[in-house]
Amino acid sequence: MVCGVLLYGAASAALYAAMRQPPETFGRIMSHVPGVAMIVLPFKPLWLSARGGHLQVGDLAPDFALPVLHGDRTVRLSGEYRQKPVVLVFGSYT
Repeated sequence: MVCGVLLYGAASAALYAAMRQPPETFGRIMSHVPGVAMIVLPFKPLWLSARGGHLQVGDLAPDFALPVLHGDRTVRLSGEYRQKPVVLVFGSYT
């Protein structure tokens, strides 16, 4: 019983440590993790803790610049919201 609890704790700690890595590293690690681990381990609470960040509702979004999809210029958030309302959507649609 104690061995099982220690193994569960070690696996959860390893998953949390992997979640704290850059996305490319996390993806490489997760490609080797069996799917059953996502059922057994507390994935969602660990993810929310590891990647939650420090922004709160109502905080200003940090400024950033991104290249436009078609073209050779960049767009800066601070320049956009001075001209018009901006909506930021975080997540994946794939």
